[in-house]
Amino acid sequence: MGRASKREEVAQAAFRQFHARGFNATGISDITTAAGVPKGSFYNHFASKDESALEALRRYGESLRFEMLTAPGRPPLERLRAHFAFLGRDTVENGFVRGCLVGNFGAEVADHNEQIRDAVKDGFDQWAARIRQVLAEAQDAGDLNDALDPDATALFILSAWEGALIAARADKSAAPVDAFFRTVFDVLLH
Repeated sequence: MGRASKREEVAQAAFRQFHARGFNATGISDITTAAGVPKGSFYNHFASKDESALEALRRYGESLRFEMLTAPGRPPLERLRAHFAFLGRDTVENGFVRGCLVGNFGAEVADHNEQIRDAVKDGFDQWAARIRQVLAEAQDAGDLNDALDPDATALFILSAWEGALIAARADKSAAPVDAFFRTVFDVLLH
């Protein structure tokens, strides 16, 4: 009888390690130790640390609860606020140590690895497109100023969010996240 695949354990451990420690500070032995598997198990499922990082980015994208942005029965700006509130709670509840994996990899690895840079860019592009769609819906509903450019505003909101996460991690405080909500939802989108 063959041994059971440990791919899920390795992939999940890589995701957790990269998110908590970053790309450069995470070694393959950290991943396999966290997964409770021998080092060789890593290479049975991933050709390289880079490949496991790409899988971690995919898993992170799935954890962002983008379905909140399209949930029926709620006004568009309420859905957008709920999405960022969910992400903000996650940041606070985890002690300001993880931030956004896409942003972390963008800052740490994108200049040195074309595949990861492309995945980071794609992740941000898809996220901004979802935000842009919500903003366009809000404009169509008459809930948002038509003078706002949905593309530029979506990029601004996403950039402001990433900056707020970096500042929150540096400060170990929710103040930057609170400032994001006040500025974006009470001023810009009001």
